[in-house]
Amino acid sequence: MISKTLFTGMARLTLLLGFVVVVLGAYVRLSDAGLGCPDWPGCYGEMVVTDRISENGHLYPERPFESHKAWKEMVHRYAAGSLGLLIFAMAFFSWRKRDEFRVRPAIPIVLAVLVIFQALLGMWTVTLLLKPVVVMAHLLGGLTILSLLFWFNLRLISTDRPADTAQSTLLSWAIAGLVIVILQISLGGWTSANYAALICPDFPVCQGSWWPPMDFSEGFILWRGLGIDYEGGVLPADARTAIHMSHRIGALVTVLVIGTTAIRLMRGTDGSLRLTGVVMLFVLLLQVLLGVSNVLLRLPLPIAVAHNGVAALLLLTLVAFLYQAVVPNSSRRTL
Repeated sequence: MISKTLFTGMARLTLLLGFVVVVLGAYVRLSDAGLGCPDWPGCYGEMVVTDRISENGHLYPERPFESHKAWKEMVHRYAAGSLGLLIFAMAFFSWRKRDEFRVRPAIPIVLAVLVIFQALLGMWTVTLLLKPVVVMAHLLGGLTILSLLFWFNLRLISTDRPADTAQSTLLSWAIAGLVIVILQISLGGWTSANYAALICPDFPVCQGSWWPPMDFSEGFILWRGLGIDYEGGVLPADARTAIHMSHRIGALVTVLVIGTTAIRLMRGTDGSLRLTGVVMLFVLLLQVLLGVSNVLLRLPLPIAVAHNGVAALLLLTLVAFLYQAVVPNSSRRTL
């Protein structure tokens, strides 16, 4: 029916497509095409973007049809749908061939459940008019799926099962780093969803000050009721400044902790851990460069999208580190 080699190839393809879907999602959001299709799962009542859609404009008079935005949104949906089908196939074959392939089907089954929930978040992103908490949850859901796909692929190339007792020091650093990166990505998602990326046009200061006027209580209200169109943002300047500065402070903490972690790994004796440290430090520095460039260059689309993609890669380096902390040395491979 399917060989272990073909199944492994499917898993790798699914991981690659998962990364593409995350980057496409960022591209759609940052190019202001998140409501390019005001309905779900179709677009103005159609499943394919054609000239017929313009005839259905009366269905959403408040949202005039814009072909370029509709295409961006639908390509993302097609890619996400394909990813979902591949994950369902992985879950089926990992369960059906669990003894022959010597794989645990738990992660693919969890992924299948997450895909369903992620699809609901995608629908709510549109129907709730880009509500920031839903947009951020949709981002985190996509990155959770990507991280689990990466972990599953690492398990496929391992010869041993995870150790019963992990190396405590490594594990502590890995968990701390992973938590900090997730929190920083969440702050980045909140910044983007509230259109706060450009509120500070200078760096390292913001609006010419190290501590400009900010309203944290207003900036971090998660739920503001229904029926609000969040496209373009609804928050006052002080609230957006608070969000942006929180993301900068989080970036500083991330650099200190992840940078220290990477240097510690690079100074160790384990070859695979040293390589992980090198990759981690490189990705971290690249992410900082992209973040500063976004501010100074006024959020150019290619750099903004790259900032999201490299954030995903940074997360995966921490997942790889966590995996190395949990799995015994005998089954490690060069990452």
